[in-house]
Amino acid sequence: MEVINRYITIKNHIDGAPQDSDFELRSSYLSLSLDPASGEVIVKNLYVSIDPYQLNRMKSYSSSHQSSEFAVAITPGEDIDAYGVGKVVASGNPKFDKGDIVAGLLKWGEFTVVKPGGMLNKLDPMGFPLSYHVGILGFSGLTAYAGFFEICKPKKGEKVFVSAALGSVGNLVGQFAKVLGCYVVGCAGSKEKVALLKEKLGFDDAFNYREEPDLESTLRRYFPEGIDIYFDNVGGDMQEAAVSNMNINGRIAVCGVISEYTDREKRAAPSMIDVIYKRIKIQGFLAGDYLNLFGDFLSTTCDHLRSGKIQPLEDISDGVESIPSALINLFRGQNIGKKIVRIAEE
Repeated sequence: MEVINRYITIKNHIDGAPQDSDFELRSSYLSLSLDPASGEVIVKNLYVSIDPYQLNRMKSYSSSHQSSEFAVAITPGEDIDAYGVGKVVASGNPKFDKGDIVAGLLKWGEFTVVKPGGMLNKLDPMGFPLSYHVGILGFSGLTAYAGFFEICKPKKGEKVFVSAALGSVGNLVGQFAKVLGCYVVGCAGSKEKVALLKEKLGFDDAFNYREEPDLESTLRRYFPEGIDIYFDNVGGDMQEAAVSNMNINGRIAVCGVISEYTDREKRAAPSMIDVIYKRIKIQGFLAGDYLNLFGDFLSTTCDHLRSGKIQPLEDISDGVESIPSALINLFRGQNIGKKIVRIAEE
């Protein structure tokens, strides 16, 4: 049996903000017959993740291309991998059977052929929607959990600042911090997002960074006693302002630098005098560094979801053809929560 597999590629390297013209929807025939000894698995993709780091892989050059197997450069014309959830439709691997629900590295397309050794695991939905396992119970959630608890080592009552606080990671960091008993302030790019942070997610306060010409004084206003923990999703001017307002022994988890992904000239220049004399810890990290925590993270987050202490926040588009606009709108600040594309119904 053959099917037509539609998938997204890039036409060229993308060194600035992504545009519709950078992407192409292609199609090819795919046989659903596999040699039982091939070790391959064919997955019908159901949900795929849309993340800022994927744009960094599309650049003609980035130092990150050599730093991690998850950050290797994407060549124009080739298919693009992403974390996702799907259903096995054919298997030449004894670990998987037709009909299994799986999670792992899939493609920005309707089907994925997973080679032997590819990142793929059977998925127990545990009563939650499958989309949760792409975001809040997937790598976005693990990123928030590991960065906050392992790197920042929070204590009840500490003062926490989260940038891009309504993004896929930031919203969860803020919610984890509130459950622990911290004072939490987030920033976002519109009045509507600020209202969601305070009214839906329970942040103590929030502000629209687009309305604040002096970020350093803004943070001083929201943190008159200083910042203990800064969860950095954006880099740039916001990082500089946060460092200036950090307390002694403050901790900064650097998760993303979305302000730099579309502007090569934009770089954060925090005061190193402050870093030294305040003994500030600044650490970059990847979720893949903390796979050993996945069990604890999953158990904790599921408990919080069931009790209502944490709210899921998803922004779901439909159809493989919507993938380019989903990524483009991510960099225009139009997403609310975890950006996901639903490729097919369950």
